[in-house]
Amino acid sequence: MSDKLKDIINKQAQQQDSVVEQLDDVVQLVGFMIGEEEYAVPILSIQEIIKPFAWTRVPQVPQYVLGVFNLRGAVIPLIDLRTKFGLQAKKHGEDTRFIVMRDGDDVAGFVIDRLTMAIRIKKENICPAPDTVDSDNTVIDGVGKQEDKIITILKVNKLLERDF
Repeated sequence: MSDKLKDIINKQAQQQDSVVEQLDDVVQLVGFMIGEEEYAVPILSIQEIIKPFAWTRVPQVPQYVLGVFNLRGAVIPLIDLRTKFGLQAKKHGEDTRFIVMRDGDDVAGFVIDRLTMAIRIKKENICPAPDTVDSDNTVIDGVGKQEDKIITILKVNKLLERDF
């Protein structure tokens, strides 16, 4: 093999390694709004995002649990994140969505006010949860900084914990 061909192959290998390193340094999230705040969860934890449809109320559950709904034969709890986060309940509008999240065998649907966008944040731009929260029991995984805004990144496993 000629030296020139070896140089080209080496350069291509270095470029591929660089791309892989860059991808490892980026967290991919899906952003959504609850009230006036933007939150995000890892994109791989989302099973699907759907428009609201009918659900069944369940007695003797916390106020933030709206009930359950049937998604292709699976009965899934439906949680209103506005109420869970201490905001006033709001009638579902045109932008309201159910976001179905999964962590292992745990699955739940969450009512969000609206989707924002897919977000890519470098790991270096994500800070840990603020010291003011109990880090073991908080749903906050970290705070992502983008050019002009801060996005609260949520722990999906904590959102899916059943305390009802």
